[in-house]
Amino acid sequence: MITVLLVDDHALVRMGFRLMLDAQPDLSVVGEAGDGAEAVELSRRLRPDVVVMDLHMPGLDGVRATELITAELPAVRVLALSTFDLDENVVAALRAGAGGFLPKDISPEELVEGVRVVHRGESAVAPRLLTRLIGTFVRASRQRRSSPPTPPAGLAALTEREREILELIARGRSNGEIAGELGVSSSTVKNHVTNLFAKIDVRDRAQAVIVAYEAGLITPGE
Repeated sequence: MITVLLVDDHALVRMGFRLMLDAQPDLSVVGEAGDGAEAVELSRRLRPDVVVMDLHMPGLDGVRATELITAELPAVRVLALSTFDLDENVVAALRAGAGGFLPKDISPEELVEGVRVVHRGESAVAPRLLTRLIGTFVRASRQRRSSPPTPPAGLAALTEREREILELIARGRSNGEIAGELGVSSSTVKNHVTNLFAKIDVRDRAQAVIVAYEAGLITPGE
């Protein structure tokens, strides 16, 4: 069972998140906090597996609360949420120690999966935010280099469909969006993603997006 602490200054938001998460057999909401200071105190007392943290709250905000929690309780993972998806908010949350960052307009399925992902010790970042962050990173990296990067050896081994899916991943599409765009099932897309990740030797979508940018399949800002 993955235990979860909900942190948001709006009680209705916390109620909605609780209903979403408690409906899952492997998730249990063990507490709620209305501000950052309360979040830190409840994290110390309850030791939840995951804290779902709103970033914008009065008093001690979510970024500072995340810093305090991750510094003192490294076993507690933080999934940051915000109504604003500006890059500086993403960077601030991740630098503060958050294991992921998602916008508040995500679907219940995406929230549930985000909690599970950060609990596994992986990074959960919304695709549309991930591409902006990595696009900025790759652009800066190219400006520092004097020679073009060497494409990964496995890129040539991709089928036409796998290459198409890699480009869509790099444009911020989720598996469901890719399935709709290509007219195939989500399970088919998932199989293609697994295969292409193995071929280009990457662990997750973040690394796949970097490969796509570095190989020139798409360019930052495209």
